[in-house]
Amino acid sequence: DKDMNSPESQQTFVAMINQENTRLSGLVETVLKTAILDKGQMKLKKEEVNLLGIIEQVKSNFSLKIKQLGGDIIIASDLANMKFEGDEQHLTNVFQNLIDNAIKYTSEIPQIKISAFKTVKDFVIKVNDNGIGISKENLNRVFEKLYRIPTGDLHNVKGFGLGLNYVKSIVELHGGTITVKSTKGKGSTFIISLPIENK
Repeated sequence: DKDMNSPESQQTFVAMINQENTRLSGLVETVLKTAILDKGQMKLKKEEVNLLGIIEQVKSNFSLKIKQLGGDIIIASDLANMKFEGDEQHLTNVFQNLIDNAIKYTSEIPQIKISAFKTVKDFVIKVNDNGIGISKENLNRVFEKLYRIPTGDLHNVKGFGLGLNYVKSIVELHGGTITVKSTKGKGSTFIISLPIENK
């Protein structure tokens, strides 16, 4: 048994405390955002942003975590940029949430693929993972407030399921839609469509 006072043990405890603090502050933030959304008082600070740049930034935010897990986040797009009128902070949170979930809800080494392309009217971003997947009966409930996907043996998933409800609200406030396709045990794909002319 390791000595509880050894530097290694103490380092582990410090890491655990830090992780928990990050989670709790994130949770408080989400609760506040959801409260704001409930009252319909959400004001978007719209400016010209590059969606591709936001996705790249979020990828780099997770680079250490992904590296530790031996996984990978791949961005596939043949667009140079995706200029869009939107709220940078909230859009960043959308992709943070989706990637965070993709990492949390996997029992494998996480492999996440983000595809971004353009149709006539929309920017489409797909976030695909190799996670535990979502069963048919849970699929249409994932965007409900306080709903959490039952994870079976995956005990490392914490939080109260506010993330996807917030994500959906932000996407819709930008005039877009979000849908999900999934097969239990085979992973999930979240598909976001945002109108290019978003004035």
